[in-house]
Amino acid sequence: MAANEDQEMELEALRSIYEGDVCFRELSPVSFQYRIGESGDPKAFLIEVSWPETYPQTAPVISMDAFFNNTISSAIKQSILDKLMVEVEANLGTAMTYTLFEYAKDNKEVFMENQPVNTVTSVSNSISIGTPEVPPSKKKEKKEQLSKTQKRKLADKTDNKGELPRGWNWVDVIK
Repeated sequence: MAANEDQEMELEALRSIYEGDVCFRELSPVSFQYRIGESGDPKAFLIEVSWPETYPQTAPVISMDAFFNNTISSAIKQSILDKLMVEVEANLGTAMTYTLFEYAKDNKEVFMENQPVNTVTSVSNSISIGTPEVPPSKKKEKKEQLSKTQKRKLADKTDNKGELPRGWNWVDVIK
C-alpha cells in the first residue's frame, strides 16, 4: 500500500507542476509523456514514463517508442534511455518522474547532438520547419538592446520605478 500512496502523492505533484504545460500528457494515472523541445523543433523528442506497481522502489519503465520519435535514430534513442537509466538508479526509492523529465530537458542538446536534423522523409518539410524560426529570434534580440544614450533618455523621462511622470503627455493650451 505504501508504494501506491507514494504514487498518489507524486501523481498529484505532477498534475500541479505541469498544469497548463502543453508538453506534458497524462496517459493514465501511472503513465506519462513529456515532449522535450518545441513542436517544430527537429530535435524534439517524447519520453514516456510508466510506473510498475512497486514504483518508486523499482525503476519506472521509460520508453521512446512514441510515433513522435520516428525520425530519431535507434542508437540515439538507446543512448538517451541509457542516460535516463543512470538517473533512475541514482533516484531509486524516491519520486523521480519530474526529475527525469527535467533532466531530459536540461540535457536535450547533449542527447540530440549526434541526431542529423534532416532525417525527415521529405527534406523540403524539414527546411520549411527550420527556417522561419531563425529570423524572429534575431528580431527579438535587436529590440531588447538599447544604446547608452537611449537608456539615459528613457531614465530621464521616467521616475525611479520606470513610470512616466504624471502629465508627461499633457498639452499646454495657453501656447
